[in-house]
Amino acid sequence: MPAQELAPFSCFDGHRLVVSGTPAMAALALKQLRADSAAGPLLVFDNATGRTHDFDTRGSDAQLLARVAKAFPVAPAAGPEPPAEALPAAPRGRGRPKLGVVAREVTLLSRHWAWLAEQPGGASVVLRRLVEAASREGADKDRRRRDSERAYHFLQTIAGDLPGFEEVIRVLFAHDRDRFLAALQAWPEDVRRHALWLAFDDSAERTNS
Repeated sequence: MPAQELAPFSCFDGHRLVVSGTPAMAALALKQLRADSAAGPLLVFDNATGRTHDFDTRGSDAQLLARVAKAFPVAPAAGPEPPAEALPAAPRGRGRPKLGVVAREVTLLSRHWAWLAEQPGGASVVLRRLVEAASREGADKDRRRRDSERAYHFLQTIAGDLPGFEEVIRVLFAHDRDRFLAALQAWPEDVRRHALWLAFDDSAERTNS
C-alpha cells in the first residue's frame, strides 16, 4: 500500500494532532483552538521543514484566509500539453542525432582508461552509467538527511521533555525505521505517527518487514 502523502501543515494541541492539511486549514484550526482556550501548547508545523509556523489569527475568518492566501499563493495549474503531432517539427541536420550528449574533455589515469577499455559498451557508456548511479545515491542521501532533520525539528519542539528523547534522536539519525518505531512506542500516538511520516514518509501502520 503506498504511503499517505504528507500534508503541508499540521496543527497540534499539545501532543494531539488536530488537523493536517493546507495552510488555510491549519490556520483556521489554530484560530478555533485559541478561541476555545485549548490547553495547548498550540503549535502549527510546516511539514516540509518540521519547524513551527505562527499564523496571525486576529479578526474574522475571512481576514485570516486573506492573509494566508497572500502568504501562500497557489501556483496556477499547468495547462495540458499539446499533442506531439501539433508541435512543429524541428529541422533535422546531417549526421547522428545529438540525443542531449555533450562532448567534453575527461582526464583519467592510465589504469582508469585501461579498465574502461575492458568494459562492455565503451568508455562513454560506462562513464554515463557510473555518473547516473552516483547521482541517484547522492539524491537518496540528501532525501534521508532532509527527512531526518525535519523530524528532528518537530520532535525537539513537541517532545523534548518526553522520556527517551535522546535515544529517539540517536536512532532517527541512524535512519533505522524499525529501531526508531521501537523507541517511540511509549510516546503519544499522534506524535509517534507524525514523526514517522516526517522521518520516513510513511505511517506507523505500515507493517515491519
